[in-house]
Amino acid sequence: MTKSIVDIKKYSFNDKLLSEINNDHYVKGLWPLVYILSDENVLEAYVGETADAVSRMSAHLSNNTKSKLTSVRLMTSDKFNKSATLDIEANLIKYLAGDGKYKLLNGNIGIANHNYYQKNEVYWPIFEAIWGGLKDEGLVKNDISAVNNSDLFKYSPYKSLSSEQREGLMEIMKSLLNKNVANVIVEGGAGTGKTILAIFLFKLLSTEDIDFDFADFADDEKEFVKLVTKLRVVYPKPSMALVIPMSSFRNTLKKVFRHIKGLNAGMVIGPAEVAKQKFDILVVDESHRLRKRQNLGAYFGAFDKTNIKLGLDKNTGNELDWVVKQSVKKIFFYDEGQSIKPSDVSKKDFDLLKNKSNSLIKTLKSQMRVMGGNDYISYIDSLLNCGFGGAEAVFASADYEFVLFDSLQAMVEKIKSRDREFGLSRLIAGYAWKWISRDDKCVHDIEISNVKLRWNSVSDDFINSENAVNEVGCIHTTQGYDLNYAGIIFGHEISYDKATDKIIIKSENYFDINGRNGIDNPEELKAYIINIYKTILSRAIKGTYVYVCDPSLREYFRKHIKVSEQPRKSRIYNILKYTKARAMISLPVFESVGCGEPLYADSIPQDTVMVRKDYLVTGAKYFVLKVSGDSMNKAGINDGDLVLCRKNYQPANGDNAVVLIGDDATIKKYYKEKDCVVLRPCSNNKSHSEIKFFDGDEIKVQGVVVRVLY
Repeated sequence: MTKSIVDIKKYSFNDKLLSEINNDHYVKGLWPLVYILSDENVLEAYVGETADAVSRMSAHLSNNTKSKLTSVRLMTSDKFNKSATLDIEANLIKYLAGDGKYKLLNGNIGIANHNYYQKNEVYWPIFEAIWGGLKDEGLVKNDISAVNNSDLFKYSPYKSLSSEQREGLMEIMKSLLNKNVANVIVEGGAGTGKTILAIFLFKLLSTEDIDFDFADFADDEKEFVKLVTKLRVVYPKPSMALVIPMSSFRNTLKKVFRHIKGLNAGMVIGPAEVAKQKFDILVVDESHRLRKRQNLGAYFGAFDKTNIKLGLDKNTGNELDWVVKQSVKKIFFYDEGQSIKPSDVSKKDFDLLKNKSNSLIKTLKSQMRVMGGNDYISYIDSLLNCGFGGAEAVFASADYEFVLFDSLQAMVEKIKSRDREFGLSRLIAGYAWKWISRDDKCVHDIEISNVKLRWNSVSDDFINSENAVNEVGCIHTTQGYDLNYAGIIFGHEISYDKATDKIIIKSENYFDINGRNGIDNPEELKAYIINIYKTILSRAIKGTYVYVCDPSLREYFRKHIKVSEQPRKSRIYNILKYTKARAMISLPVFESVGCGEPLYADSIPQDTVMVRKDYLVTGAKYFVLKVSGDSMNKAGINDGDLVLCRKNYQPANGDNAVVLIGDDATIKKYYKEKDCVVLRPCSNNKSHSEIKFFDGDEIKVQGVVVRVLY
């Protein structure tokens, strides 16, 4: 690790510390710094940041909990400022929690997402250097990429909450203090952050052994601390549990809770365990998967006994009733769009609960998982409900891959390639094939053309199982999980009727017995199957690939999903991007700008492209460029991309500028120095180098890149 970037110094955490650090340049000069207190024996740690290290260390040495730690590491750099140290502190908390070697003593309130100058270009590499240094010293065990894919990281309570989540959290906490509110129903679609908020809330309420140091929190966070303090007075040692209906996801969260200070696996329970005792607070995630008395198989007997034990009608009592009856305060995280089988508690039962005078309703709308955002989720809804009105709308995003494959073999190979590159890339299918490999491991369940595949060989935590990338998951083994990439196979149970412009269901090809028994109305079965595909299409963070078995459905999808075989460099520009109630404007496209060696600057537009008006500022002039080369790929500008540019002849330092050099054009990072202009690449390809221009050199700035369109 290079000392000029960041320096990590380790000290014993005892009474001698203050005199040892007092002459340190950064400590003496009151520079912002980041620190980690730790104990290598009990594997506990605390992360903080301060500009007054002596005062802060003195306070920690007087703290009953933190004074028991044995070591402190001070991380310093001449590039640090307050915004940077707050951000690095937040990242260290999140990644140490995700690494899992140490349990953190931090409260989970003060985790904020800080945006500031050069956050990604300068300070993320500094964080990477810090993490590498900590790994060399044995304080952490995993690389950053491995932590990113871990369940400990994905479901950690040490996450930055969005403004919408923070607002929801405040309302939930206030409702717990309100005697007139017994039920809180938090509604939100897939990927809106319901599970993260549930775990965040649970840790706030259950870790009474962790001290909150009020001085650690910014002014806008202190209201949270005040509410937590009040809650701990009202609920000093609350009896509470996190209820998870699906056994696989429940076991995953049990593993997560084992690694979080103040939590334990016994706090995560199934609905049946609710009947064992009365609770002060029950938090229920994936509430739409609570069950009623239908299609329960061998579970009918136990279900009836629980109803009788709780004094409920044997035939009508359900798991929602159990939670309501057994707890004073109930918090449900619910999405009616993810109810996927007849045994799920009916929407009308939740509606009855929501309409009670002692119920509070809160809605989450912002997409937190899928990088395609709310536009992608709305698009999927329109795709599966035939909501385009005959228009050949195609989803396009610079941030998200959504691709239709004509070859299943090609999609399988692409998923495996993505798994090698990013991890957590999986195949998922509709339940259109019998699970024959469950009894005979030598046979294949799914055979399409020359491709032979098996359903998941394990049901518990399939996503993280050893052979998962070679198998196919279903809704039951993937609901609740995050992936990086998903390859979705649409089976022969779902088709399309061109005459009516409607999705149709072929029930004879649907093999989830418990998912269809007892359904007399075809529209009810269709609703469940549509919900299944909507749910699995929203599992992946970075991209979703699709293969369709049914020819009619494939023909319909080809009008609305970019096909994989379409060469990127000959893409059709004047497609209609799916935008819900958004105005569009046509802009000229120039094809010859280079992001490698400068290319000839052709002033004649080759085509036009439709661009959302809300991307543009009134009064400014815009154009679109097709780029070539890889010298700006670290800035997210890749070979073949279309980029929206605003005419601007005086860019700021660090802007991605479109520059004419003689008759040639290129995009580079622009920097104005004392005696020259410097154009710098931003690339993983080390062959690219910066270009300097002095007075008299011919160089003309044409504009700056606003965003990558696709």
